[in-house]
Amino acid sequence: MPERTESSARTIGSVDRAASVLKLFVDSQAPSLGVTEIANELNLSKAVVHRVLSSLREAEFIELDPGTRRYQLGYGALSLGLAYLDRMDLRDRVRPSLEKLREATGETATLSVRHGYQRVYLDQALPASEIRMTVALGRPYPLHAGSSSKAFLAFLPDAEQTKYLSSSLEVLTESTLVDVGALRKELAMIRGRGYARSFGERQPGAGSVAAPVFDFDGRAVAVISVCGPVERFRSRADSAAKQLLAETRELSRRLGFKW
Repeated sequence: MPERTESSARTIGSVDRAASVLKLFVDSQAPSLGVTEIANELNLSKAVVHRVLSSLREAEFIELDPGTRRYQLGYGALSLGLAYLDRMDLRDRVRPSLEKLREATGETATLSVRHGYQRVYLDQALPASEIRMTVALGRPYPLHAGSSSKAFLAFLPDAEQTKYLSSSLEVLTESTLVDVGALRKELAMIRGRGYARSFGERQPGAGSVAAPVFDFDGRAVAVISVCGPVERFRSRADSAAKQLLAETRELSRRLGFKW
């Protein structure tokens, strides 16, 4: 029995070291790492690092560049990440953040996804207030009107953004911005500060802020917003935006995006 316990402890120790090495590769800004760097960073001997790297290479989580003798993440790591993303339910993953934003702001928090040049609400977390904003789930909206839409449009690749802006832009309310020059300036501002604002652009009387959630490839895979009646929300917009960015940055980090 004691021998089995010691064996189990050694196995757990090996797994912990392998996990630490993999995490170091994920967190490192360098594309490759050497044995000495890994050993120094993790306070391990070079012999232990060699054994861990050998095991990870067999599983294709790590690759060795024979020319430089440095290591980098391998195909197995990519497969593991893609398998995680394939099995992840975006709505379930984001729901705790929606609820957290609702409690922190006292306003409605929403989740949107994009389909081509339209986006739809996928979920919402409603506050207890009698006077509150609600959204229609599944209904498509254009990408130029409202904070959630503009948060997608601002982070589209330049060619896609230009193609969209060259189309006819629908006026939804008297506050909808359809002047392409002015819209381009606003989209640049959104990229700079990381979030979009809207006061009555998509729906009269509605105010909102919205920010994208990025995946490991830098794509905006979703947008989260906080919205409320414009008279009440206007004074809350800056505070809501700060709380919103904290949530979207953390969600993006979990999806593999590096700021």
